[in-house]
Amino acid sequence: MAERLGITITKHIMETQRKHFPDATGDFSGLLTELSIAGKVISRAVNKAGLVDVLGKTGDVNVQGEEVQKLDDFADKVIFQKMDHTGYLCAMASEEVDELIPIPDKHPQGGRYTLAFDPLDGSSNIDVNVNIGTIFSIHRRVTPETQKGALADFLQPGRTQVGAGYIIYGSSTMMVYAAGDGVHGFTLDPSIGEFLLSHPDITMPRRSTYYSVNEGNRHKWDPRVQRMVDHFKSPVSAGGAGYGLRYIGSLVADFHRNLLKGGVFMYPADADSGKGKLRLLYEAAPLAYIAEQAGGGAIAEAEDILDIKPTELHQRVPLYIGCKEDVETCREFLTGKR
Repeated sequence: MAERLGITITKHIMETQRKHFPDATGDFSGLLTELSIAGKVISRAVNKAGLVDVLGKTGDVNVQGEEVQKLDDFADKVIFQKMDHTGYLCAMASEEVDELIPIPDKHPQGGRYTLAFDPLDGSSNIDVNVNIGTIFSIHRRVTPETQKGALADFLQPGRTQVGAGYIIYGSSTMMVYAAGDGVHGFTLDPSIGEFLLSHPDITMPRRSTYYSVNEGNRHKWDPRVQRMVDHFKSPVSAGGAGYGLRYIGSLVADFHRNLLKGGVFMYPADADSGKGKLRLLYEAAPLAYIAEQAGGGAIAEAEDILDIKPTELHQRVPLYIGCKEDVETCREFLTGKR
């Protein structure tokens, strides 16, 4: 494995294609490569935050009812502009936009794939220099390639994803993706402007000793969730020591830490958000795909996230994601088995 460290993400993508998909057209590989370029552009802007006018709010409100951050808006436009002309996509969907984003008429519209993305997860932390990230999900379209992309192309269960990933902007910029051949992480070397393989074949332990949740919302949780979190904190867990709390407050950052170190992240439904707060298409499903590829799991409550068929673009769900046995413990509490 050591000899692969340091290869560029482009080379890794192409080698994977030749090894596992020798008859592929190369569209999917091209799509991932273009996303990595979008990540470099966004990373450059994030690293200049505070020096140029990318901090603060635009004054607009997005489809989620949230005030739009300038860097959110910038990231959204970068991804669209990097992907709209490629011919790989039939349409796009963004957490920031109410409806499907069509491919402009001047560009090829018969692409084989869809792209759903959260342009900048954790944007409320932009002004305080906490890790934020871009999350993306790729499906193969289900409508004929002779027509424009449609809603049906996006309303597919997460288990039919052909790829998913995220780009995290922190002390370094990393792109992590899964496409049926495990989970691999690439760190951006700013001196050469390339993502280089730094974390091949990422796997999660079966069980961890960490949990991530916003305990400030405890008073709004269902009693089942309260008992579940109490269990993780209790000395009966983690060999008599109890689980340690690690909570950053940025989904992509919390997930990234747990992916590399082990842990379970919980964002329950509560009295204010009865269906949960996180978005199925843009956050829960792509991260669940990565978690399962790394040996972990993800549920809404009783149901695996990847088995949920969306009914709308901006559907929300509760999310419990991380090490497999920890997620199963969550399921037992949520279904009344404990």
